[in-house]
Amino acid sequence: MMKITDILTHIDNGHMALPEFQRGYVWNRDQVRGLFDSLYRRHPVGGLLVWATESLTATHRGSQTLAAGIVKLLLDGQQRITSLYGVARGRAPKFFEGNAQAFTGLRFNLESETFGFYQPLKMEGDPLWIDVTLLFQRGTIGLGDMIAHLSAQPPYAARIGEFAGRLTRLLGILDIEFHVEEVTGPDKTLDVVVDIFNRVNSGGTKLSKGDLALAKICAEWPQGRDQMKTELKRWSQDGFNFNLDWLLRSVNTALTGEAKFQYLHDKSAEEVMQGLSRAVRHINTSLNLISGRLGLDHDQVLFGRFGIPVMVRYLDQRQGAMGEQERDKLLFWYMQAAMWGRFSGSTESFIDKDLAALEGPDGGLDKLLDQLRLWHGSLRVEPGHFQGWSLGARFYPVLYMLTRMGAAKDWGTGIPLKANLLGRNNRLQVHHIFPKSQLYRHNYGRAEVNALANFCFLTQTTNLAISDRLPEEYFRQVEQLHPGALASQWIPMDENLWKIENFPDFLEARKALLATEVNSRMAELLHGDLRWLEGPAARVEAAANIVGGITSEEEEIQLEQINAWVAAQGLPAGQLSYDFADPVTGEQKALFDLAWPNGIQENLSQPVALLLEETAETLSLANQAGFRCFTSRADFERYVKTEVLVSELAQ
Repeated sequence: MMKITDILTHIDNGHMALPEFQRGYVWNRDQVRGLFDSLYRRHPVGGLLVWATESLTATHRGSQTLAAGIVKLLLDGQQRITSLYGVARGRAPKFFEGNAQAFTGLRFNLESETFGFYQPLKMEGDPLWIDVTLLFQRGTIGLGDMIAHLSAQPPYAARIGEFAGRLTRLLGILDIEFHVEEVTGPDKTLDVVVDIFNRVNSGGTKLSKGDLALAKICAEWPQGRDQMKTELKRWSQDGFNFNLDWLLRSVNTALTGEAKFQYLHDKSAEEVMQGLSRAVRHINTSLNLISGRLGLDHDQVLFGRFGIPVMVRYLDQRQGAMGEQERDKLLFWYMQAAMWGRFSGSTESFIDKDLAALEGPDGGLDKLLDQLRLWHGSLRVEPGHFQGWSLGARFYPVLYMLTRMGAAKDWGTGIPLKANLLGRNNRLQVHHIFPKSQLYRHNYGRAEVNALANFCFLTQTTNLAISDRLPEEYFRQVEQLHPGALASQWIPMDENLWKIENFPDFLEARKALLATEVNSRMAELLHGDLRWLEGPAARVEAAANIVGGITSEEEEIQLEQINAWVAAQGLPAGQLSYDFADPVTGEQKALFDLAWPNGIQENLSQPVALLLEETAETLSLANQAGFRCFTSRADFERYVKTEVLVSELAQ
């Protein structure tokens, strides 16, 4: 058993730290407040698991020098101990990586015995709101001063005994003992310890094989993680969000030609440094090709991202040198692998197979494409492949690619929407050709309303100008002002199909036009070598069973009003019809009516989802993903007013 105050001292003097493989601090203010409420009420909050190991060989996070001898590395309890340290010391520990505002400014109310974060309008000048950090830092002296201050004020003097008891109980949190279990012994290698960590942490986010590989790398190259995060941050600024596992996978393919991280374990720090440099260079080339040639220039449309480690290996084999036809054939492979979900299942296995196709004297792009066709069948697109719906559908990026790669024109200005004219982080918006409100009024379901064939991309100004007019009204105006602009966006020119009663026929006709265009663009990438587009029709997969989503015009209007209300409070608007997908495979799972996936206060509050009239299955998915769910407007607005807005005032 160890008192909290002793644990914090151990961190200060280097006897306790965080192992390199641990992820950063992820708690929000709600969780910090909950921890201190439980400790104040002396409710159990769980014990700690530590790895007792020799400091000379201990790979730990942060810049702190470890004490000599045996040190304790936290395996389970990082979030709790970091929160306690942050509040008690008024600063983050040296191993900290996260948002310190999550534990900054904690207050305790002597009247209600509740915790809250500093809110000037509510707490300033009120002696009943106690600065928890100040009390912990000054200890019994601070306790005496606070009691004396309250005693001198008539409204509180009569209750000084009661308040003194509560202050003593609050300060006593530091004397609470945690049960500390140790993992120790010469047989406890890094692999064994990570396995133990994953077993203990079965209810949370497990460490991946990539985390283990990175921990071993950082044992020799302590700056490795920071170097990789620097690259990830740079890509994020360019509109592409990747994680460490993905980057490390590309380092692995460049360095070893393998997908499995175990092949990195025997590589020296110098080799890994060189591998990272090569991987970053080839990733940059791949992203420039994908965004410049295909127009997929931001994260929401970058599908098939696990194809990039394969591209990295191919480029590394050729030291980045490629001719135009070779470049386009590589992009043809990338698009085809992405369209058919090559990496949405057993990612590592398929990457390994594709890497193997590049090796040996007969290896290369042709073998890679032969393997893809053998796995999937014909690589020709059929109209039925556009039967998906919502922004999370696999062929949504394909529609975007057609817009950016072809001759699509904006309907308001007539300007081409090619990638090289708008650049990265484009200003295009999704436009419903037949407006949602009109379709809901005519009793069309959400799958039809949000069908891919009802989407096109326009500039924001044009999208707003069209508003909720029907195609039979605004199409004629577009064609008169900009002849050919409709056809450039694959609109069937039979005017009967522009009528809302013929909407299903419009969708079918446009699917056929889109499929023809995709095949044309794919043929363009092959420069006349069309053998991979020949053969029997590709199979059409059944549409995914996606739960949730907006089902009526009334519901959508209400959600838009709520979003407008949030924005009027000076807070970020949420995402309507948020596509929730598996974070590893990218497979779409559900549509949340209105969501803030990073919290309304980013990195300070938990993800939030407003789910109106949804099934238990949708609510369960959202809850399991860590979203704080609301099923009524009143409850959601109450949360924003009482927990978010008051915190914003304190910033």
